[in-house]
Amino acid sequence: MLIARAPVRLSFFGGGTDLAAYYTRYGGAVLSTTLDKYVYVVVNVSERNGLQITSSDYHTFYRHPPGEPLLWDGDLSLPRAVLQHFGVAHGVSMFLASEVPPGTGLGSSSAVTVALIKAVSTACGLKLTKQQVAELACYIEIEKLGKPIGVQDQYAAAYGGLNWVTFDANGIRVEPLDIPQETIARLESNLLLMFTGATHDSAQILGRQTKASREQNPRVIESLKGVHELALEARRYLMAGQVDRFGRMLDQAWQLKKQFASGVTNERIDRCYEVARRNGALGGKIAGAGGGGFLILYCEEGARDRVEAALAQEGLRRMDVHFERDGARVLFNAGLRLVDVSAATAMARPAQSPANGSS
Repeated sequence: MLIARAPVRLSFFGGGTDLAAYYTRYGGAVLSTTLDKYVYVVVNVSERNGLQITSSDYHTFYRHPPGEPLLWDGDLSLPRAVLQHFGVAHGVSMFLASEVPPGTGLGSSSAVTVALIKAVSTACGLKLTKQQVAELACYIEIEKLGKPIGVQDQYAAAYGGLNWVTFDANGIRVEPLDIPQETIARLESNLLLMFTGATHDSAQILGRQTKASREQNPRVIESLKGVHELALEARRYLMAGQVDRFGRMLDQAWQLKKQFASGVTNERIDRCYEVARRNGALGGKIAGAGGGGFLILYCEEGARDRVEAALAQEGLRRMDVHFERDGARVLFNAGLRLVDVSAATAMARPAQSPANGSS
């Protein structure tokens, strides 16, 4: 048996600038942290020669008969694509589970990809770097599966921690932020993560945003440039320990984010956000692409309980989280080996890196 996990992430500033249609022309940057909520992959050798995959989050099951080519269409296409990449098509039983619901804006889909790559590559005898894991996750999701998504989530899940991630035509770089623990503690204590009860299809929203970026839609491009500038400014405030100013800027980022594409917000989200603001939230936004999921709020000192109570009246529920620094890792490995390392090595790297056009 082998057990691997990868964390979900909370993106504070810069989301949207990690789409290749934008960053290869203008450059982008994201300030994000990973959270102590994880997706898990459990891999066992199957007693029979087939391949079985079970997902608790999607309540679905896939069985692949031995001798058949492993394709990655239909149900559970993501784990099938990862297994196929490493040349594993039989003799495996796999179980997937997440601590957060899918489609809630915390990057759980890419965290699944990263956890899968960490698990399967380790079981194949490979020791991939964090950069290699992130690059391969981008390649499989964006190139192989054709998802119209960005690249921040894969790097967050692979590296872990509070990071400044920059994107341009020359590459993707991850810079861990050296922030005093006192500043981190204050940021954590004033943050609220409230579940709206609704999920969303981020691919649809991001697809519209990608299309607008490729077509150079002036409103979308200017909004993305504004978000990029806010990310740079927010980073300076956080590094200086000015946490309240950092939190207030989330409101500016949210107003710009609503210009990215239709579906980012709706009447209920807007109402809940205004309720939060009236009760002491200095700033906030919907996590991820928008349309549902979690509402991130930064509250003024002493107002967090008041904001939570007001949003509970609207049907929202708090999820307790803390920042984490580990990134993807193997928790347990009882010497599982799926294929020879020589057979898997050629598949360890993607055909091309995100910076060269795969994202």
